[in-house]
Amino acid sequence: MHATLPLLETPDFPPLTRGRLETLQVNIGYRCNQSCLHCHVNAGPNRTEEMDRESIDDVLAYLDASDVSRLDITGGAPELNPHFRRLVEQARTRGLHVLDRCNLTVLEEPGQEDLAAFLAHHRVEVIASLPCYLEDNVDRQRGKGVYAKSIRALQRLNREGYGRPDGGLTLNLVYNPQGIDLPPPQCTLECDYKRVLLERHGVVFDRLYTLANMPIHRFGSTLISKGLFREYMERLHGAHEERNLEGVMCRSLLSVDWRGCVYDCDFNQMLGLPLRVAGRGRVHLRDLVGRDLAGNPIVVRDHCFGCTAGQGSGCGGALG
Repeated sequence: MHATLPLLETPDFPPLTRGRLETLQVNIGYRCNQSCLHCHVNAGPNRTEEMDRESIDDVLAYLDASDVSRLDITGGAPELNPHFRRLVEQARTRGLHVLDRCNLTVLEEPGQEDLAAFLAHHRVEVIASLPCYLEDNVDRQRGKGVYAKSIRALQRLNREGYGRPDGGLTLNLVYNPQGIDLPPPQCTLECDYKRVLLERHGVVFDRLYTLANMPIHRFGSTLISKGLFREYMERLHGAHEERNLEGVMCRSLLSVDWRGCVYDCDFNQMLGLPLRVAGRGRVHLRDLVGRDLAGNPIVVRDHCFGCTAGQGSGCGGALG
């Protein structure tokens, strides 16, 4: 695996400061039942890092002391963490809007047969990764048979009421491009997704989020191996849109890793670039209870152009 951080060390990205915190995004483990080519987490079946019960309690304590309204749970496949369901239940008891970043195929893992029903019961918003609406493209990017499993999972979520106008349960899909292309216009691609998935599989969903691939970990290493890293970075630089700076996710989101350490975003987490707080080194979530981070400088490197290139992208899809 090629290291990409040394290639991103000289920041050419505009300085940013944090705004009002709205979302706590918690990565509760890097273990996953898939090993996707574009994965910036480098997640997979052999990863053992996962958040323990004590750190889950730290998350809940922070939520109790803050005005955060959204808990965004991610991984890996976050549902494989044995404390996932407790975290969801406790967050919903506190009245938070909970999001689960789901790879879909986890619904077919042993012990997860009732996962769709659990998510529906607690009215969790599901953000499901489906990098294309065509089988060959998905299986090439995520592994043979993943598309068929993903479709079955979407159909199961639909039966629980997800994605249906009368169901009241939100199901959003996530698209990632292949190679060094930037995502196409989100609205246009969403129409194609909805048409194909409905016609071929009877699947419905709410929104499509288009995300640019980040030049870090597995995808970044692949770019280096193919001699495309510099070309991709030049493409991101050339497509930078100043107007996207206002909407980048790091201004309103705080990222927490499986140990409880804090970062400006999930991408910085994977690069090992911790939140910068005056007088401190690596910051733990416990250190921030009751602290207002508005105005705090955001740690930036050249990978940040992945969030501002073209229509922009973040955890909620296109910015522009």
